[in-house]
Amino acid sequence: MKIEQIYTGCLAQGAYYIESNGEVAIVDPLREVQSYLDKADRDNATIKYIFETHFHADFVSGHVTLAEKTGAQIIYGPEAKTNFDSITAIDGQVYKLGNITITVLHTPGHTMESSTFLLKDENGKDYAIFTGDTLFIGDVGRPDLAQKMGNITIDDLAGFLFDSLRNKIMPLADDVIVYPAHGAGSACGKNMMKETLDTLGNQKSMNYALRADMTKEEFIKELTDGLLPPPAYFPLNVKLNKEGYQDIEKVIARGQCALSPKAFEAAANETDTVVLDVRHQDQFAAGHVPRSIFIGLNGDFAPWVGALIKDVNQSILLVVEKEKLKEAITRLSRVGFDNIFGYLDGGIEAWKSEGKELDRVSAITASAFKDVITSNVDTKVVDVRKASEYLSEHIISAVNFPLSEINEYLAEMPSGEDVYVHCKSGYRSMIASSILKSRGVHNVIDLEKGFDAIKEVDIPVSYLV
Repeated sequence: MKIEQIYTGCLAQGAYYIESNGEVAIVDPLREVQSYLDKADRDNATIKYIFETHFHADFVSGHVTLAEKTGAQIIYGPEAKTNFDSITAIDGQVYKLGNITITVLHTPGHTMESSTFLLKDENGKDYAIFTGDTLFIGDVGRPDLAQKMGNITIDDLAGFLFDSLRNKIMPLADDVIVYPAHGAGSACGKNMMKETLDTLGNQKSMNYALRADMTKEEFIKELTDGLLPPPAYFPLNVKLNKEGYQDIEKVIARGQCALSPKAFEAAANETDTVVLDVRHQDQFAAGHVPRSIFIGLNGDFAPWVGALIKDVNQSILLVVEKEKLKEAITRLSRVGFDNIFGYLDGGIEAWKSEGKELDRVSAITASAFKDVITSNVDTKVVDVRKASEYLSEHIISAVNFPLSEINEYLAEMPSGEDVYVHCKSGYRSMIASSILKSRGVHNVIDLEKGFDAIKEVDIPVSYLV
């Protein structure tokens, strides 16, 4: 028996490759499936099953494509309905894979179809659970993504999750390994640990949601307290995962259309297209296509695209180094953004050589900013970190406009004077600066290297007491 966790940091997502005696099951595959095919070929094995723990909201799964390429059966837990061929298993149903078995445990709460898959080894011993978004390492799945179904409320879902954990998962042995669908950084939970797997026994001892003496009322309050709204693209990804989608290779082929600066400019001006610049933030600051949006590949690229562009049907033109073009298209398609219509051939250098207009983002070092704020205590500062980061510590005069909500603060942006924008390290603040400039707010100055650099030069900050 072999279990391999395939972890994708950008999405904080774990897929799983399970092989026994020449038969393979894949749990929660990513949209690009070639790696799973290659692994099966390497093992001289056949992909027999594709297990989906639920209808994912934060990424497009590879189940449809993988089934088309292999003939494998797609298996969901109870209450799942799809527009493609799949099996809706019953609670307790057992699937044989080589010399092992996988049992479906219906664990509603995160969503109504959410299920956990229990793997028993060659001796019939409970060995591992693939928990999807039901149980994370240090946390559990948020209960607010499926409340629009019928008359189900967030509290209802949280109550279902309480019962699922205590009736289906907590009775299992402490040495059972927990393999979740996500780790720290995912928007599918509040407080996940950096570890991507653990024993159930350790989770019982330290995961707040598995506390043995917790009442259902306490659990519901704890789980729903401080829950931020889910990203706007989540329901659109669920729709794709339920109804199907086009092959990623077709998306990649279409997106690799090279456009001359003239054609690129015409497409940007004559259509409702977003120009997305995915280079490093320093390159973007030094010169970019006017009104383009920066979201760099070197950060949490796909989740920020989904959170800020929101509509997966939005058409996109890319500014990207050619060697990173396929990566950019692939990562966009992972969250359902398939309408990439081409890229700027020759990049910014070609744009400049044809005399096209360039825009820039003004920037300032932390030490130079210290001189500014020391001489003028009324300096306007916008902190685009999360509210929790801001409350923990922030520049005394700063206001908090979290990046995920930046468009809602446009009317509150100070005008007529410089506004200094920062995040933790410089990635998010450059995204915010690009969005503000694209909306006509040009009095922004980016604080290089963000709050990390600010702390090093001893600018006065306010701490959470």
